[in-house]
Amino acid sequence: VQLQASGGGLVQAGGSLRLSCAASGRTFSNLLIGWFRQAPGKEREFVAAISRSGGSTWYADLVKGRFTISRDNAKNTVVLQMNVLKPEDTAVYYCAADPKSFGAGRPTDFGSWGQGTLVTVSS
Repeated sequence: VQLQASGGGLVQAGGSLRLSCAASGRTFSNLLIGWFRQAPGKEREFVAAISRSGGSTWYADLVKGRFTISRDNAKNTVVLQMNVLKPEDTAVYYCAADPKSFGAGRPTDFGSWGQGTLVTVSS
């Protein structure tokens, strides 16, 4: 599966951004989709994930209540709505996919990755 993340940019603290992940090459509705992020000098970390049907979602504690993940299987797209952004949210955000069910949110649980989109939150 090919994944294309978009929607990153520069935003002030307290603002919002909407990231999109478009998929092609495999039946989208068979894939668990996750978002991860990696800040300079830090390890890649789990942000959110959504089940194949969209009926289940998972979030990292750091983003709960501020980020919302959703999917449209008819459009092969997953959206990460990010609100009340903080400077510590600054990172490259990646979408990832895997046919397996959600496990522990480890990067190694996902076999396909997009190229990443940069989110910068200024204070």
